[in-house]
Amino acid sequence: MDFYGRKSLFSFITEERNAPQELNDLELQFSPPRPVKNAPIQFNGRVNAPIQTSANMAAYQEMNDQELQFSPPRPSTTHSSKLTLLPPSSPESPWTLSPHRTPSPSLLYHCIASLHRHEGNIYSIAVSKGIVFTGSESNRIRAWKQPDCMERGYLKARSGEIRAILAYGNILFSAHKDLKIRVWNFAVSDNFRAKKVLTLPKRSSFLLFPRPNTQQHKDCVSCLAYYHAEGLLYTGSYDKTVKVWRVSDKKCVDSFVAHEDSVNALLVNQDDGCVFTCSVDGSVKLWRRVYRENSHTLTMTLKFQQSPVNALALSSSFNNCFLYSGSSDGTINFWEKEKFSGRFNHGGFLQGHRFAVLCLVAIEKLLFSGSEDTTIRVWRREEGSYLHECLAVLDGHRGPVRCLAACLEMEKVVMGFLVYSASLDQTFKVWRVKVLPEEKRYLDYREVSDSRSKVMEYEMSPVLSPSWVKKKLKGDYFQ
Repeated sequence: MDFYGRKSLFSFITEERNAPQELNDLELQFSPPRPVKNAPIQFNGRVNAPIQTSANMAAYQEMNDQELQFSPPRPSTTHSSKLTLLPPSSPESPWTLSPHRTPSPSLLYHCIASLHRHEGNIYSIAVSKGIVFTGSESNRIRAWKQPDCMERGYLKARSGEIRAILAYGNILFSAHKDLKIRVWNFAVSDNFRAKKVLTLPKRSSFLLFPRPNTQQHKDCVSCLAYYHAEGLLYTGSYDKTVKVWRVSDKKCVDSFVAHEDSVNALLVNQDDGCVFTCSVDGSVKLWRRVYRENSHTLTMTLKFQQSPVNALALSSSFNNCFLYSGSSDGTINFWEKEKFSGRFNHGGFLQGHRFAVLCLVAIEKLLFSGSEDTTIRVWRREEGSYLHECLAVLDGHRGPVRCLAACLEMEKVVMGFLVYSASLDQTFKVWRVKVLPEEKRYLDYREVSDSRSKVMEYEMSPVLSPSWVKKKLKGDYFQ
């Protein structure tokens, strides 16, 4: 069982990947970082590419020149309920439940569970039917019960390094190191049950004389999106292409080169089927399906910075539709869709993160952003304006926040959310966020006209491990 608090300091990219299984039952031992040649971590775009911007490096150098100051721990409040520490549900599990509570002074949020993984990093999170799925470097997708993160079981595949997972209803899609996509059916009852139903692309019928599959991606599959109405699965890859799969008959119905560099994220607007992609080349593109055909055509290219774009999120309602993109320069750009023309107009950008924005999740009028600066920011957009307010900064991680997922948790008076985050400090955390109702404000003409550029700042210094800063400055990164 691992116990660590806010004063603990360790190198979070320090994992002996071939550690014996007996480590799961012993106290975790931290080893010095092991460099991996020619495999640098890269948050300014794809994982295995060289750094393309110098803004982050300058920030790191500035932090290295001065002594790192760690924020003092916040005073803890007494709670009538205590967090129960439970051992892993199976001897094979590489997870440990850790005691970690971070009550906010405003009681806006608190961390209700924290799990530490003994080997490898967590790459992806998906939520559906009261189950949370996590994909990591292993060949097992873990299933956890909401919200207490009790392990329900796992899905085992032949290939590991699960970079992307996507859940819809009782269907789970997963992308693996062998460049294949697997589709699973799962049932939630007293006992968790799951079964693999198909693999994309499907195997060739000529097993004695296997041939290269031309429909398969040529590099890592980095992102997934599913269009519910048509049953189409979209996959984006570091090979710069996007492929479209019709799940019903396992066919690849379209494949096109989407960007000049790696595709980092994609999503589908469920209202009209529009597809959004972003890339290391710094652009966000909008694609539409040709009427009565399977091919796609480029409609718009949204590009306002040279910095690589790492994440996308879409906030859509009856009245409006906003598109968000997270970049390696730490900014979040947003666009609003015109009701009649369907064009997306740039509304401004949100500033607050010190380093690259790696993941975004939009739900209701909230936007959650995870960053390389180890924090998660909670933004709220005011109804009828471009004004975004940073409600809180969740700062429980000690490594870059790699992926996020969120779901609604309604209550009588306030609106509640469950937020799941995974970091390169090898931890997986569950946050309960409660949002108080908005106060009605009466803005004058000058406030309304200037609301496009207004952002509420929430100042907080990032807390990074000194070993991480030194390795980043030397160029020795770890994945």
